[in-house]
Amino acid sequence: MDDASRQAYWRSNLRLMAVLLTIWALVSFGAGIVFVEALNNIEVAGFPLGFWFSQQGSIITFVVLIAVYVWRMDKLDAEYGVDEYEQEVHHP
Repeated sequence: MDDASRQAYWRSNLRLMAVLLTIWALVSFGAGIVFVEALNNIEVAGFPLGFWFSQQGSIITFVVLIAVYVWRMDKLDAEYGVDEYEQEVHHP
């Protein structure tokens, strides 16, 4: 991989991480702290939605975002030819 491809790959990786971390921050701080009072007017399974987001919603969102990151990185690796599945292993 040449330097231009390496930089494009890294830029794509950083962009993906920035988007996913922004989503996680909005869910964690937005739904769990900033909008908690408004969300507490809605109940899910007998619990206020703001409480649910602050206790479990942000954690579940984070786990889903990890899965999305792995999926997208597999596609990105394949796009730039650095995926581990396509490379042959040479043993001496």
